[in-house]
Amino acid sequence: MMDDKTFALVTGASGGLGRELSEELARRGYNLILTGTSHRVELFAEELRKRHNVDIIARIANLTNREEILRLTSEINDNYDLFMLVNNAGTGGSQSFEKVSSEYLENIIDLNVRATTLLTHELLPNLKRQKRGYILNIGSMAAHNPTAYKTVYPASKAFIWSFSLGLREELKGTSVSVSIASPGAMATSPEITARIERQGFWGKATLKKTSAIAQKCIRQTLKGKRHIVINPLSLTLTCLLPDCIRVPILSSIVKKEL
Repeated sequence: MMDDKTFALVTGASGGLGRELSEELARRGYNLILTGTSHRVELFAEELRKRHNVDIIARIANLTNREEILRLTSEINDNYDLFMLVNNAGTGGSQSFEKVSSEYLENIIDLNVRATTLLTHELLPNLKRQKRGYILNIGSMAAHNPTAYKTVYPASKAFIWSFSLGLREELKGTSVSVSIASPGAMATSPEITARIERQGFWGKATLKKTSAIAQKCIRQTLKGKRHIVINPLSLTLTCLLPDCIRVPILSSIVKKEL
């Protein structure tokens, strides 16, 4: 248990993996600051307060907007001691690169890359003030698997992979550790589960429940783990198969989603 006056910030907390990560932290007795893009995050925060009797602050924020990121980080730095930053908010999808709008592409880059970078940069001094600090960046197996019909999403997660490992090395010897998690397919909703299952055997074989992923992520982050591997089978195949074989196979699987 950390000091009862410190908080963990979880972005994208009102649904999917972010919701489960928040639930796991609250279950462990940690105070939370939760962000989301709608009032759902406020309703969820109230649920967690009643269920776990911890202090929870909810903030509605559009993390694709630079000004809103800086407003949020300024408020946190001025009013709260932060011991953990969970950069979970992210977006992606499976569409033809040529046919999507520029706004679609910018949204992926702004949320997956810029928001993670700015939040970490602005909140790092706060984390370093604590006796022990943690950064958990939610990456993806896609970071290691360039794939057609996703294109920008795997590239954005490759950035998170490189950023996390570089920052971890830079912070070696300080009170802050950086962990990068590499989830694969996640059953975040019935719609997404069905879409992944349409990929066939591979989609079904790699699908994991978000609650189990969240538990492993928080447990290993608190242990200072460098790389949190969710599906060892996926990672093994990624390491064994060369790009010239892996990229066409994965691309044909993803094409089934379209």
